[in-house]
Formats: sequence, C-alpha cells, structure tokens
Amino acid sequence: MAGRGPSRQELIRQQRRSGFVGRQGEQDAFKEALRQRPEEAAQFLFHIHGPAGVGKSTLARQLESAAQEAGSVTAYVDETVADVVEVLETLSRQLAQQGAPLKALDKALSTYRQRRHEADAGGAVADPGTAASDEETGGEGRPSPSSAVASRLGLTGLGMIPGVGPFTAALDPNQVALGADRVKAALSARLRSHEDVHLVLSPLQALTPVFLRELGEVARDRPWVVLFFDTYERTGPLLDTWIRDLLVSDRYGDMPANVLVVLSGQSQLDGHCWGDWLDLVTDLPLRTFTEDEARRLLTNKGVTDAGVVETILRLSDRLPVLVSTLAEGRPASVAEVEDPSGTAVERFLKWAPDAAHRAAALACALPRELDEDIYRTLVTDEHGRELFSWLRSMPFVTDRAGRCRYHELVRTAMLRLQRQRSPERWHDQHARLADAFRDRRARIEEGAVRAASPWQNERWRGARLHETYHRLCADPHAALPTALRDLLDAYAHSLTSLRRWADIVAEAGRDSDAAAVRDWGRQLQDVLGEPEHPGLAALALILSRGELDTPGQALAYALRGRQHRRAGLYRKALADYTRAIELNVEGDRAFYGRGLTYRLMGRYEDALPDLSAAVDTDPTDPLNHAERGLTFEFLRRYDEALADYDRAIELDPAFSWALANRGDAYRTLGRYDEALADLDRAIELDPDYTWALVRRGRTHQAAKRYDEAFADFGRAIDNAPHQHWALVHRGRLHRDLTHWDEAFADFDRALLLQPDNAWTLAQRGSAHAFTHRYDQALADCDRALELDPDYAWALRLRSQLHSDLDHWDQALADAERAVTIAPDNMWNLHQRASLRRLTGRHEKALADLDRAVEADPTNAYHRVHRGVTHRLLGAHDAALTDLTRALELEPDDGWAHYELAVVHHARGNPERDAQAARAIALLTPESRDTTSWDVVPTRGNLVLVHCLTADWHEADAWLTDFLAVGPPPGRKRELLLAINSLAQVAPATAEHLSRLGRRLEHAFTAPARATTPQP
Repeated sequence: MAGRGPSRQELIRQQRRSGFVGRQGEQDAFKEALRQRPEEAAQFLFHIHGPAGVGKSTLARQLESAAQEAGSVTAYVDETVADVVEVLETLSRQLAQQGAPLKALDKALSTYRQRRHEADAGGAVADPGTAASDEETGGEGRPSPSSAVASRLGLTGLGMIPGVGPFTAALDPNQVALGADRVKAALSARLRSHEDVHLVLSPLQALTPVFLRELGEVARDRPWVVLFFDTYERTGPLLDTWIRDLLVSDRYGDMPANVLVVLSGQSQLDGHCWGDWLDLVTDLPLRTFTEDEARRLLTNKGVTDAGVVETILRLSDRLPVLVSTLAEGRPASVAEVEDPSGTAVERFLKWAPDAAHRAAALACALPRELDEDIYRTLVTDEHGRELFSWLRSMPFVTDRAGRCRYHELVRTAMLRLQRQRSPERWHDQHARLADAFRDRRARIEEGAVRAASPWQNERWRGARLHETYHRLCADPHAALPTALRDLLDAYAHSLTSLRRWADIVAEAGRDSDAAAVRDWGRQLQDVLGEPEHPGLAALALILSRGELDTPGQALAYALRGRQHRRAGLYRKALADYTRAIELNVEGDRAFYGRGLTYRLMGRYEDALPDLSAAVDTDPTDPLNHAERGLTFEFLRRYDEALADYDRAIELDPAFSWALANRGDAYRTLGRYDEALADLDRAIELDPDYTWALVRRGRTHQAAKRYDEAFADFGRAIDNAPHQHWALVHRGRLHRDLTHWDEAFADFDRALLLQPDNAWTLAQRGSAHAFTHRYDQALADCDRALELDPDYAWALRLRSQLHSDLDHWDQALADAERAVTIAPDNMWNLHQRASLRRLTGRHEKALADLDRAVEADPTNAYHRVHRGVTHRLLGAHDAALTDLTRALELEPDDGWAHYELAVVHHARGNPERDAQAARAIALLTPESRDTTSWDVVPTRGNLVLVHCLTADWHEADAWLTDFLAVGPPPGRKRELLLAINSLAQVAPATAEHLSRLGRRLEHAFTAPARATTPQP
C-alpha cells in the first residue's frame, strides 16, 4: 500500500521554501544557533523586526522550517491569541501534533476552564458557603493582613480572575483587599481545593510551572524546542513580561536550556520590560529587499525582462510582499505591469490570469479569516469556485491549518479599492458574509450540549465575532447598537472577550471608514489599555455615551454592579444593581447580584427579597435556589434553607456545592446522619473537594467519631498541603481532645504557611490559654489583634484571658469592643454579661443575657447565667424559671443543679437537698476527668455545693483540689465572689464561708501554674 502523500499545505510550504530568496544572513545566524550546544548557547532569543511588508512572518516561517528539518519541535503563536492561557493552549496543541503532548498542562488547562466557569456561574463570587461562627472564619468579614498588604502593592490577584480588572490603583486598597478575601473565601467554598482557588485567582502562577515542567520533558528528547511569537507588535503588550520571566527569572521555574524563542513584530522591544536583558537578544532587523535580493527573486519567478524588472522594483519599493505579488503573474512586458491607476494591488489584479482569478482574489480580501466554506459564500461562479487552492498559494496569503489570512498590507489596499469602487457591492458582500457567520452560529447552537449561555462556546464566539465585524462593515449606523450590546455580553463572559470585541469594532471602523465606529473602537481600546481598572473604565465609557437601548443600559449597570461587588465597594454595587432593576432588566442577574451584595454586607433580611426575585425570575436555575438557601441558613431559618437546597439538588443532582452546603446545614442542626449522607455524595462527585472534606470532618467531630474526623482532615491537608485552613481545623480537634503536642504542631505548621493569619494565631492562643500558658496566649491574641483590630473572637478570647489573670478592667474593655464590632453575636454579649456580673453591674448583665437568650432560646448555658443573675438581684422566681428551663434543655448540667439548689434554699424549699445531691453526683466524676482541659470550674462548683449542704470537710478537701490545679487568679477571684454571695443566701454558714474565703485570699499570692492542668 502506498504511504500517505503530502498534503496541500505541505506542498505549498515546500514550494515557498524552494522559492525563498534573501535574508541569508538572518537564516545563517539562526542555523548557527541550532548548531550550538545548549549549555554553551549564547543565542537563544531572536527578535525579527521591521515595517509591514518586509517579510517578517515569511522569515519566521522559514526559520520554523529550518528548525524542523534540524530535528527540533516547534510551536507558532500569532495575534489570534488574547491572553497567556490561550498561548499555553496553542503551544500545547501544536506540540502534541508533533508527537510531544503536554498531558499535565492539558489537564490543568481543562480544569482551569471548568473551575473558572463554576466560579463565574450565576454572577460568580459570593460569600462562603457556610454559616460558620466567627471562630471558624476568623472574624466578621475584614481583609486578611496579607491581602491588605498585597492590595497596596497592586497584587491582590483580582486582576487574574477572567472578567475582573485589577482595581488597586484607582480604588481604596483596604476595600480591594476585602474584595480579594471575599473572592478567596467564596471560591474556597465553591471549589474543590486550595489548588483550584489558586488556579482561578492566579492562572499564570498556577499553569506556567506546569508548562515549564512539561516543556522540560519534551526538551529532554529533542535537540531544540523552538517557540515562535509572530505579529509581536500586537501580542507583546500581553506577553512581554511573561516571556521575559520565562527566559531570565526563576519566578515560574526553570526553562530548559535547549529552548529557543523567536519574536517577530514591527516594533522594537519595550525598553521598560527588556531594558536589563537586551544584551541577550539577537537582533534581526529587516528592511526592504536589497536590489540584488529583489532581482534574484524575480529571476526565480521567471521575470527576466529588464524593463519589467525595473518597473517592478520601482512600483514595489522593493517591499518583499509586493515584489512577490507583482512577480506572481510573470508579466512579459512593461505594459502588463504599468498602469495609471496607481496601486500595486490594482496592477496585480490587472495581470491576474483572468477575470475569475481577479474577482476571487478581490472578494476574498473582505473576510478577516478565510476557509473554504467562506470562500464559496463569496465566489459563486462555476470557474471561480475551483480557485481556492490557487488563492492559498499566493505570496500574500498565509495558510494556517486550512484557515487563510491576507497580508495586512495587501488586504488593506484591496479593502480600500472595493469600498471606493462599489459601495453597494461592498455592502452586499459584507451582509452575505455576516449572514454566513450567523448561520454558522445557529448550527453550532443546534449541535452543542445545552449550556447556560452560548458565549461559553469558543466556536460560537468566533462566529459571532466575525458576524459583528461584517455587520459593522455592511451598515455601520444600523449595526452599531447591536455591536455595543455585544460588547456587554462579551464582558459578561470575560475581560478577554471584551478586548476582542473592542478590537473588532476598531477594525471595522477603520476598514469601512465609518467615523462613529472608528471613534468607538479607538476609545474602547484606550480605556482597556489602562492597567488599573479596564473593565470599569469600559463600562463607564459605554454608559456615558448614551447609545444603548434600555435593556443594554440595564445590563451595563448590572455588570458594573458585579465589578463593584467584587471590589468590596458594596454601596456602589447596590446603586448600580438598583438602577439595573429600575430599568426593568430581564433575567435574574441584577436581583441575584444585589442579593449577594446585601448578604456580603451582613444584611440578610435585605438580601432575601432579591434572591427570591432571582428564584422567581428563573426557578430552573439551581444556583438561585442554593444561594437563597444559604441566606436562609444565615438567618437561622433552616426549614426554608433546606427546602431551597432540596430544590437546587433536584434540579441538578450532581450540584456538589449545594450538597455540601445542605450537609453543613444538617450538621448545624445536629442531624449528623443526614449531613454525612450529603457530604459523602459531594465528595463522591468530587473526591478532592477540600471544603466538603473539612465540613465532613467537623460533622464526624460533632458526632464524636474522632477517628473519621481525623481521617477527613488528613485527606483535606493532603489535597491542599499549602493551605492552612484544614490544618487549623485539625488543630482545633486535637486541642479539644487535649492532644496538646499535636494541636500545637498543626497550629505552628499553619502559621509557617501564613505567618500573619489572625485566625490561626487566635486559635493557637486559645490552646495556650487552655494549658495556662498565659504569656504565650496573650502574645498570640495581641498579634492577631494587631493584624486585625476588629477581630471580635480574638477580643473575646483576650477578654477571657484578662479575666483569668484578674485584670477585669482590661477584660471588660475587650468585651465592650467585641460587642461594638458584632453586637448581635450572643457569645460576645455573654462574655460582657459575665464580666458585668462579676464586677457588680447586675442590671446591665441582665440586659445582655436577655438579648443572648432571645437570640438562642434553646441555649441552656445562657439560661443558667441569667438565672444566676436573677438570683443575685433577689428575683428568685425568675431565677427558678430560667434554671428549670435550662435543666429541661441540659438535664446533666451539674452547675445548673447547684444553682437551682441555691434558689430552693433561699426559698426554703425542701427540693434543695435533691438538687444538691444531683449536682454532686454529676460534678464529682467530671472533676476527675483526665481528658478534660479545664477542671477548675468543676472543682470550684463542688466547693460551693458542699458549702451549701454544710459539709465543711468535703468543702475544704475540694478547695484543696481546686488550688492544686494552679488556677489563675481570676478564677480564684470568681470563686471567692461566689462564696461571698452564698453567705447572703445562707447567713448561718458565714463563719465557715469566711474561713474558706481567707484560704482563697491567701492563695492569691501564689502564681498560676503555667502547665497542663492535672486531674
């Protein structure tokens, strides 16, 4: 069987290589570089540059062929790429075609596209998928110090999210940092792992090291790998810094030594970027052909008549593309070249073989990109339909995998000629091309898997882009409003798409000579070139010009609201979303966005109507239900939250985020089996879903399945070894189980990863507090609050530390500050109430406890404290009510039984003895529990209950045990106050109580023991 013959593209390339003339010095320099030993290579970066038409792309292709013939693998990138991610996709695809696949990179790129889509779904960034306590989240929504510092440096990472520009220079840096943390927190909840979050937020930092590792594997088996970047005058602003860092820094990893890079463009390299490295660049400046080179090319083409040669040299100015074009028809006389019409293009068309050839060449200049289907749309006569292969072989046509592009110099001249010669034909042909691309879009939509928007389909976007160009060229005035609306839809997809549409508007304005379109395109390109906030600037421009219809204005305001929300500028976001809603925006975007903004502000009641409106507008979108469910959860309306989660999962049974959130809601409700079922399913769908693993670990922990909890935390840590979050949760479990060494190991490791993380510092501080290492505990709290002054949980912890150390004024100041920051947090209220009670401010303490009980009526702990406060105020009936209710909620609370016994004693009720006996039965084993981290209050309560029953021998013994633990002075002071208050209820015992009080007062001179409490 005969082997596969050469393809048409291969034959064309062979023909051009064999006829290539000139640039011998440049070719020799490149071939010499290919003969170098990589470790000794002095030339590894070539820069071809010169004006249009001098043959830069032709030389680059010639060098590519030379590299392939020398056994190298090559890849070629041009202006069709819009960002580095597309560059990586192009390089990977071309290397794979040459037997050098980059499989890990392909997998990472695929994951990036999928995760980005998930992150952007329904408006993208929301708050974390959990109603976690402030202990878990590290505070009430302030930026982490690392994000604050990064925002001031312009490095928050927001600019790396597709569709989000970096706002740092234009906006308040603390607000930007808050937006960055919101993004990170939201993505941590939505995505599977820290690596996924990093991938979405910083794709270059995540993908480029993978590319370099894979490239190293390819380079190991090849003499050279050569990467070409053509039309660099267009792509350089996007790629300069990235390519420079690849070659000369170790930011992303090591570049293999046997990789050559060739840049080709009209401009010199940017001195700001390359200034320190220009000595490494092999400069290949191209100018017009020398006369000798031009004559040799003409001879190779069979043009030898001296008059014809002189005429071509004069008319072409020795530009290679024009010399080749004019020579292609092999004119035999000057008359065949000379023409009074004045342009080389007209002369070329005159001597093309016949009218069909001329018509085909001219018509096919209209599309920006040409394939055989588009060719047949334009060329309809029978003879002309067979000329596609001829056209592809022309010197001014570049063939890229079956898609052809005219040389810009030739195409511009042909477009001008057609527009001036026949405006009517110009309109008709562009309209025909626009219809062809419209039909192509429709076929893509019919064959595509159902998606939220066709804008997610790359082929669909390409067809829409070409259609927009041709509509603008055909009828600029009529097509401009639709093009402006397309700009918004493009921006809704990504900032990269918006840049493409802005470029196409500018190009259509230039090619059609339409002033209004050209002006729009130029202004859009200008604002999108701003480094700080291109998206917001583009939206401001579009809105300020007043040329959008009402739905378009609504969409623009909704998109700007999204940008402000992501930047943490919530008031501006609300204003934009509200304006979009007032304009009767269709769809749920503005309601959804405003609802998320309210929720990010902690205004859950305000968020709910908007998220409900989003559900009503599109009840089939599972994300709308899931987000409303999360808001219900924040409002503690769990039945409604679960109903929304149920509906979201019904609509999308594989919606792992909704499953994980429903599971976490079940955990909060104590329905652990249901929680585990949902979390198991979420993890089954996404085995590396780190957030779900941590929540399942916390569910196992709550259910006292500690082995399973440790297993889940361990898996989460293995999935994300550079993420501190799972480590802190495992450390907390170790802390709660009194595994002190393991707890501190996890906290310390987490702080190595993020030394300035206030949450982790506070968690370690709490472990120090539990082990009576008060100096270390205060140091961690002080550092956490230095980093985050409004961290209420850390303030509450430090308040407790000061209380333990008998610094009650400082303790009360911290408690007051915590309540000011988070006034609705019942634990902040409880802490302040306790300190107010201990310092004799009983009425104020009662007000705080009333609010705490109102916030959580089923919390027995608050009820006990309020009962004690009522007792101290002499309100024994109210105390009896609270303590009785507390024991209904927690029947085995020994302290509550003791306090109820005190109330019965004060009222003269005989139930006192039964309650006291029950308290002793419950408290005694607790006081000997070797797994408890704090037996101090239990032993203190046993002192009190034996005092109440006048068992002074046991009271003395328990006071000895209490003091043996080495309680901090504040705990001694608290027990002393309790003994003194008991004297008011049982005055007959005053002498004995006074003796015990003196023992405690003497103990104040003994320092607190800074060791783990002993049983």
